[in-house]
Amino acid sequence: MGLFSALLCGAFAAAAGPVDEPLMVNPNTGETEAQFAARTAWWREAKFGMFIHWGVYSVPADGEWHLSTHKMQVADYEKFAPQFNPVKYDADRWVRLAKAAGMKYIVITSKHHDGFAMWDTKLSDWSITGRTPFRRDPLKELAEACRKHGVTLCFYHSIMDWHHPDYLPRRPWETETRPAAGADLNRYIDFMKGQLTELLTRYGRIGGIWFDGGWEHSADELRAKEVVAMIRKLQPWVLINDRINLPEDYATPEQTIPAGAMPGGRLWETCMTMNDNWGYSRNDHNWKSTQDLVRKLCDIASKGGNFLLNVGPTELGEIPQPSVERLEQVGRWMKVNGPAIYGTTKSPLGKPPFDGRVTRKGTTLYLHAFSWPADGRFVLPGVQTAPIKARVLGSRVKVSAQNVSTEAGPATLVQVASKPKVAAELEDLPIVVEVQYAGPILVEKAVQPLHTDGQGRATLLAADAVIRGSRAFVESIDGVPNVGGWMDLGDTVEWTVRVPKTEIYRVELEYACPPDQAGGTFELSTDDGQRLGGTTGDTGSWRKFDTLTLSGTLTLKKGDRTLRVKPVRFQGNALMNLRKIVLVPAL
Repeated sequence: MGLFSALLCGAFAAAAGPVDEPLMVNPNTGETEAQFAARTAWWREAKFGMFIHWGVYSVPADGEWHLSTHKMQVADYEKFAPQFNPVKYDADRWVRLAKAAGMKYIVITSKHHDGFAMWDTKLSDWSITGRTPFRRDPLKELAEACRKHGVTLCFYHSIMDWHHPDYLPRRPWETETRPAAGADLNRYIDFMKGQLTELLTRYGRIGGIWFDGGWEHSADELRAKEVVAMIRKLQPWVLINDRINLPEDYATPEQTIPAGAMPGGRLWETCMTMNDNWGYSRNDHNWKSTQDLVRKLCDIASKGGNFLLNVGPTELGEIPQPSVERLEQVGRWMKVNGPAIYGTTKSPLGKPPFDGRVTRKGTTLYLHAFSWPADGRFVLPGVQTAPIKARVLGSRVKVSAQNVSTEAGPATLVQVASKPKVAAELEDLPIVVEVQYAGPILVEKAVQPLHTDGQGRATLLAADAVIRGSRAFVESIDGVPNVGGWMDLGDTVEWTVRVPKTEIYRVELEYACPPDQAGGTFELSTDDGQRLGGTTGDTGSWRKFDTLTLSGTLTLKKGDRTLRVKPVRFQGNALMNLRKIVLVPAL
């Protein structure tokens, strides 16, 4: 057994729990599925974390992109550092707030795109100890508070660095004031490795490195494999996200929740702001409600993801009061309903037939009711396993559960005697019903009939697709699901439907593709060997959708049929965003 495997098993054997379904193992580590499950066990159990964006940009107080937004010269931006004196910073208070909110880990910006180090780095004076009157090392204090309260500490680290003389490219507005002559990106990567080494050797056990800002360079230019190997040598148990242009341990959708779980058991985490900015913005009062935040947490958990919710502390070191109030309210809900979030996996049911979401933990299902059904009934279609008992979390109201037969097949029927009474501060938040089963939860996957409209047209939606592969997933743009992240030739998208009668169809696709990606080719095929080809055009952007009609027709015979779309060639690095396929009668 190598050093990595030996350290991994010793550190995590006791923490590893049962895995309800296969996980997509990070291929770069050489781990078995059991080892990967052990290393990621704490993160999969945690489900909910605090993101902290804090730095010298808190002084101008209009977000972490201030230098870029205002096209500032670096020398002018540096003048904010002497004004950054967070005398009200209290690491213990921050950690207690996160823990009370039900958050199990914290990810804090060690360095954002402005290059300002939020720790006592010895490799540059562009840091909180080198340029500000504060002089203390806030990451050291946060690490001590996290250890004290049992919260896992992780570091966000920006690859992009607008301040360092060797980082390239320069910003367009500073090419004359900061010429790139003599700059060496390789020298910058050496510097970045040095700073990462400090972060991984000074603050004890770290849960993860959350990279960002890698989009200006390829993985080879960033020496990504070398950087990741160094991190894993220093702390083999660390989780690494996908923003160093390698897939690594988990995906990171930003400000959006995928319409479904990531394919193939891929781990993922949605990061999101409470208002419209990551860093402190004094005039941003567009706060999400507590109800919205809790529903998002339930939605993410129901799809197997984690929720990383952001706060942006002020230049004085205080978390804004609207953030505090929402975290306290979320914490009161989590105190009652935490079992329905922690350690859960995605729902085995798909979209439930009630207003809410479903999470799963072993042989238990949790029904998150966003609105309460008037008759107190919940039907879980397709469940074959017998329920043994049910209850409402935080309530003693009587609940019964039994399996019944319906026209669509087996189902679990849950009946709650009356709407549970909850504390006033929880009235607008989801009520959770727990249903325990006698054994593994077996669900009969029904084949959906091919529904047609008045003109005989049938629509196959992205939200109903099965994705096979490693990178494509269902995301949402402007509230409408589409298949995005289609960046691997091995990723396929398919629908299986029950065709009521044999019919000949023309095929239309609603998709989006920017000009630099247009020209990719794909194939639409059926399980009986029919094939149609297509080429993507320029729709304007990833968010602007258009319709493409494929040449030829398909004959769908009566019975269960599978339609599959697979890439043939990429013109750029992705195929398209696919919203739906429409089958139009050809005759």
